[in-house]
Amino acid sequence: MTRLVVWRHGNTDWNASGRVQGQTDISLNDLGQEQAQAAARLLAGLRPDAIVASDLRRAADTAAALAALTSLPVRTDVRLRERYFGRWQGLQLTEAAERYPDEYARWRAGDPDPGAGIETLDDLGKRLGSALQEAADTVPGGTVVVATHGGAARQGIGQLLGWEPAVLRTVDSLRNCHWTELWHDDVRGWHLRAHNVGPS
Repeated sequence: MTRLVVWRHGNTDWNASGRVQGQTDISLNDLGQEQAQAAARLLAGLRPDAIVASDLRRAADTAAALAALTSLPVRTDVRLRERYFGRWQGLQLTEAAERYPDEYARWRAGDPDPGAGIETLDDLGKRLGSALQEAADTVPGGTVVVATHGGAARQGIGQLLGWEPAVLRTVDSLRNCHWTELWHDDVRGWHLRAHNVGPS
């Protein structure tokens, strides 16, 4: 049985202000660092065998908090980056709605390809799904923790579970420094064990 823990990074100033990060490389703020340390203490109890992270600082630094407790190295993978948000990156969501009203309306409605240079959900899911599967395959029968991003995590998890977009839209986004736990066996394949787990 392989256990895959998909962990969202801690808080950033852009999270706090409602600014679209996408693949912009933003650091954790003080709260995010505290969240990472608190979550790492819980995740260390799962006795992970490997840690993999997005190369963006907010995810890599989140993973580093767990590495400090487990003495495991952190392997980075650019495929674990957040969804690319094109012309919205760096904007407040309110600004994106004002400047790109048609694209914003499509995005809010769940359009997988809303425009404005935003990465499609299909491309995002395939990118994350392959990275998550590869991470899990490095330690068959073990526990792998993957530090990534909110939107990326949801699409990658959906790809592994084979969920349709309409089903995936009903799943709440991961809160900062919370995680989803998936298990895999040869009979059932991937299945969801827990979602939005984390420090209180």
